[in-house]
Amino acid sequence: MKLKVCGLKEEQNIEEILQQSPDFIGFIFYRKSPRFVDELKAHFVRGIEGPVKVGVFVNSKVDEIVSSVEFYGLDMVQLHGEESLAQVQELKRKGLSVIKVFRVLDVLPDEMEDYEPYCDLFLFDTRTPKYGGSGKKFDWSILKGVNHPFLLSGGIGMDDLEEIKSLNLKNLIGLDVNSKVEIKPGLKDVKKVKGIKALI
Repeated sequence: MKLKVCGLKEEQNIEEILQQSPDFIGFIFYRKSPRFVDELKAHFVRGIEGPVKVGVFVNSKVDEIVSSVEFYGLDMVQLHGEESLAQVQELKRKGLSVIKVFRVLDVLPDEMEDYEPYCDLFLFDTRTPKYGGSGKKFDWSILKGVNHPFLLSGGIGMDDLEEIKSLNLKNLIGLDVNSKVEIKPGLKDVKKVKGIKALI
């Protein structure tokens, strides 16, 4: 199973996390997030090699997303808001790889299947008033019927790994960790990331 570490924003911390060989790393381009990449230099991000570099956007315009991808040298975009199918299709036409986030509690959205042809991955996170990073979980068992490759997010820590594995979710390709591996917003606890990486 793959590991995505999301919400990175400090260069030294990023370099330490990179030594743990995550498969994906996420940078948040949502200004209201405490993990917003406001001071992270683009040339530093462009120079990162190894993991897939994911830009996380919330209800941004297509042109803004494309501009950020080019400026920071991102590999994928993660759409964490209420982005329409038309927006996803347009990003795909522009040659971008897309992760579409669905924020859920105990049921899956009816429109989910419409997005499948245009998304490289889905990501399931807990529905809260904010967009991610809440540390809260949802009913993971509802994902057993998902027929598209996906990442699982929402308050995941080391104590959850056995339960997640026991569910045998057939299209689960990896875990997305954020708040449960933090010292403070945007600063990850390297030991916790290392521990999760070793167990998955």
